[in-house]
Amino acid sequence: MSDSDIALLLADAADEVEIGIAPYESVLRGGRRRRARRWAVAAATALVLAGSSATLAVAGLPGGDGGQVAARPSATADADPSKAMRTTLASGTDHGTGWRVLIDVWPAPRDEKQAESQRSAMADRGQTPPDAHRASDLIGKVTYFVYRGYGDRTTKVMENTVPESDTMTGTDLMSGSLPLQPDNKTDVRLVIGYVAQTAQRVNCAWTNGTATVVERARSGSGTGTGADSQAIRRVEGSPYDWFVCLAPKGTEYKTAEVVE
Repeated sequence: MSDSDIALLLADAADEVEIGIAPYESVLRGGRRRRARRWAVAAATALVLAGSSATLAVAGLPGGDGGQVAARPSATADADPSKAMRTTLASGTDHGTGWRVLIDVWPAPRDEKQAESQRSAMADRGQTPPDAHRASDLIGKVTYFVYRGYGDRTTKVMENTVPESDTMTGTDLMSGSLPLQPDNKTDVRLVIGYVAQTAQRVNCAWTNGTATVVERARSGSGTGTGADSQAIRRVEGSPYDWFVCLAPKGTEYKTAEVVE
């Protein structure tokens, strides 16, 4: 194999992985090439992951199962782009302190007028869309912001702007892990991620050898529907479905993968 062949293979491999900000990890599974997502640290300053001093996390990349996602009717077709849709992904209590994970999804603007209105509405909420230097950059794209709340503190931990038509298939999974408590840099217990709309179960493995299986929330079943239940959830306006899992006290995040 020539030097140029090896260089091409390395470049291809580098395009398949996600760079995380130390000491956090952000993992891409499913073997699909996807541009780096942005994770924010503490003060919610977004960083381009590939350009940061970071830990490299490579896991699996087994290649997708080739499954196709049936197109779900667009939830944002008639939505007002100047209004964010908020969903609680998970909530609970940690040693007497309440915690929660929230997501704001902004529908895709159809024209520049709607995009200008959206940017203004985002600014009123203290939100700045990544990779959108002009209002027109938002046309046809969904923007989301993910927040971790602990006690009376709420911190932005993830943000991105993606094409409204973006999808994930099969066992594709994008996840990131971070401490549950904002000021704790080592207790990496909280996992937030998104998967294909067909995913039914996610396995979150912990460093002590145990695991938490997160199943899809089923409306009307009486189980897995409340925000205090860790589950895979459909999020209005998002092209993906989302999940949150929390490691038991005393252990930390190891891996996360779609198992069904």
